[in-house]
Amino acid sequence: MIYIGVTGWNDHDSLYDGRGKGLEAYAGHFPIVELDSSFYAIQPSRNIEKWLKETPKSFQFIVKAYQGMTGHQRGIQPYETKEEMFEAFRLSVRPIAEAGKLGMVLCQFPPWFDCKKENVQWLRYVKQELKEFPLALEFRHQSWFAEGMKERTLAFMQEEGWIHSICDEPQAGAGSIPTVLQATHPEKTLIRLHGRNIHGWNDPGNGRWREVRYLYRYNEAELLEWKENIKKVDEQTKDIYILFNNNSGGDAADNAKQMINLLGIDYQDLAPRQLNLFFDDGQT
Repeated sequence: MIYIGVTGWNDHDSLYDGRGKGLEAYAGHFPIVELDSSFYAIQPSRNIEKWLKETPKSFQFIVKAYQGMTGHQRGIQPYETKEEMFEAFRLSVRPIAEAGKLGMVLCQFPPWFDCKKENVQWLRYVKQELKEFPLALEFRHQSWFAEGMKERTLAFMQEEGWIHSICDEPQAGAGSIPTVLQATHPEKTLIRLHGRNIHGWNDPGNGRWREVRYLYRYNEAELLEWKENIKKVDEQTKDIYILFNNNSGGDAADNAKQMINLLGIDYQDLAPRQLNLFFDDGQT
C-alpha cells in the first residue's frame, strides 16, 4: 500500500477552501500526516486524545521524534535526565500506537550528526529506548552515504530494524544526503520530499531559514521521475509512506495530490469532506 500526505496540517491553505481548517478537515484529503509538533515539545495527552478523535480509524501518524532525542535541542533542557525524556515521549506516543494509528516514529538527525562511533552508539541507544515503536531513521550528514560507507550504513539499519527515510533534497554539500532507493525494513519505508531549492538549503535567511529552505514546487517531470522511483521501492517493502515537506510556499499539498493522481490511487476511507451548511459543492 502507498500512503501519501504532507507535514503538518495547518499550513496547507489550498486544502480548506474556507470551510474550516484543522486535522479533521485535513483527514478528508490524505490518509497520513507527519506530526511535527512532537519535535518541538513532547505532546500532552489532551492533544493526542483530540487528534485521535478527529481522524478516521485507518488514519496514521508519522510522529517526529522530540528534538532532545535527536541532538537538535539547544539551550535549556526541560528534562533532568535522558531517561525521563524518553519515558515522557513513550507515554505520549503510546496511545497513538494502541489506537492502531501509529505509522512510525521518525528520528531525523541534524546536519552535524556525522558518521562516527559515538553517534552509532547513540542510534543504538535510541533504538533500544523506543523499541516498542516502528522507527524511521533520516540522516542529514553526507558522511553516512559516502563512498565506502553507504552499504555499511544500510546494513546497519537493516540489522537494527530501522525503517529507511529516503529523501529527495538539494545536493548542497555535507549537510545533505543523496537519494538512496533502498528499503531496509520489509514492512515499511518512508519517503520525504523536501524540494530542490539548492540556494535556500544552507541559507539561514536572516532567521527565516524554514521559509527559505523548503520553498520549492515539483514540476510534472520531477514527479514522474519519483513515480518510477516509488515503483522501485515498492518492490522491496510492503508499505510506503510518502510525505511532501516542500511547504514554504504552500506547494506540498498540491504536489501530494498530483502524486496521488499520477499513481492512480483512490483512497476509500478518508474523513467525510466538510460541506457548506446548506448546499453541496457547486451550488449557490
